[in-house]
Amino acid sequence: MSSPHPGEEPHPSVPPAEPAGPTFSADGHLSSSHVGTEHTQPVPQSPYLPYESFEQPAGHEQTAQYPVAAYPHESAPTAAYAHAAPAPTPPHRRPRTPGPADGPGWVGAGAMTVAAALPAGGIGGAGGSLPAGDDGGGPTIVQRDGNPTQRPDGSIAAIAAAAVPSVVTVRVRGAGGDGGTGSGWVYDDRGHVVTNDHVVDAAGADGKVSIELTDGTRLPATVVGRDSSYDPAVLKVAPGDLKPLSIGTSGDVVVGDEVVAVGSPLGLGSTVTAGIVSALERPVTAGEAGNESFISAIQTDAAINPGNSGGPLPDGDGNVIGVNSAIARVPGQGQASGSIGVGFAIPSDVVVRTVDQLIATGKAVHPMIGVSPDRRWSGEGAKVLQDSDVPGGDAVVPGGPADDAGIKPGDLITEMDGRRITDLDQLITRIRAQAVGDKVTLTVRRDGKDRELTMTLEAAKEG
Repeated sequence: MSSPHPGEEPHPSVPPAEPAGPTFSADGHLSSSHVGTEHTQPVPQSPYLPYESFEQPAGHEQTAQYPVAAYPHESAPTAAYAHAAPAPTPPHRRPRTPGPADGPGWVGAGAMTVAAALPAGGIGGAGGSLPAGDDGGGPTIVQRDGNPTQRPDGSIAAIAAAAVPSVVTVRVRGAGGDGGTGSGWVYDDRGHVVTNDHVVDAAGADGKVSIELTDGTRLPATVVGRDSSYDPAVLKVAPGDLKPLSIGTSGDVVVGDEVVAVGSPLGLGSTVTAGIVSALERPVTAGEAGNESFISAIQTDAAINPGNSGGPLPDGDGNVIGVNSAIARVPGQGQASGSIGVGFAIPSDVVVRTVDQLIATGKAVHPMIGVSPDRRWSGEGAKVLQDSDVPGGDAVVPGGPADDAGIKPGDLITEMDGRRITDLDQLITRIRAQAVGDKVTLTVRRDGKDRELTMTLEAAKEG
């Protein structure tokens, strides 16, 4: 062993072992939550999967598996709900020395410790070896005037400081003991908290839902209303000193706008990530066949992970322009394990419209045009079934918006309001982004000729 340099300690020939540490483990008609469920053709399985990693009783751990189909092409990414982060490993487990099979949680923690130690040692050594004098050889310390934690308006730090106190962790416990966590945020001064429908779904009819504030206070919550079609849910807690977040207009958002995601990924409350709006009106279908959520989503590269679902997506002004709901996963993987830079949020315009209905009546209404879609069609556009393919013989609902506008069985819908329709899911998500009573213009192709038909959307009859 070589002699140490002056001022250095001798290096041992065998490095000390790392300390042991914890491990971390249309109805048949094109309408709302029943679109495409009553027809004679098999319904293809959803390309976007719900993330269902609720903690299980000891010895009974399992992960729900859901079928998947590529959307819209085999190489396209699919998505999963971003909720239900499992609870951390109980603290009474014996610590052990990590081995090669340990996951990145341990490696990341170790790496952070080393990275934090190195600058401290370097600065200390350099500072101790430089004599104090007038030649300016030492480090320059800069101090902020006034409040040292104050940040400029519009900075990520300022947005986070304003938003975090109004964002909560949603804790769900089913009657059988299953549970999970998600995120939520204060909607108004009456104690209403917005989250995702799939976050509270595990509670069922007999489970319990609570929220946890940033200071650790837990409050029992009741479910005011849920909507699986758009995926919002509304909780009610004692108002107290809860401060609602301001809400922006998602229709004003453009690609490239800065956004911040706030929530409880992996159960880690008050977590803030930042990014941009990377796409708009992304058709996202999440959930099980027959109970899908169709979202014309805001896509963002802000890191969204399991547990972020239900949390707000504020813009650069701190106004909520979306509710984080789903994350993409690589095709071929059975589950989404975390952020890959492609997350999806429900636009705030849809959220506000739906949440206000849930608060007022406990239910939400969804627009429909009144046709039975042909899911066998693999070409571009959305095709209407023939009467012969529909039980009862009505591919176009008599007296419905499409019927009144002149749509016929077998028509191919190629555009909506002058914008191309690539497939059925895109048509559904665009219609669901509208409100009941809105007028839309569809371009349909019949016998090789295109024609424009205008109709007024009506409320779907919920079964």
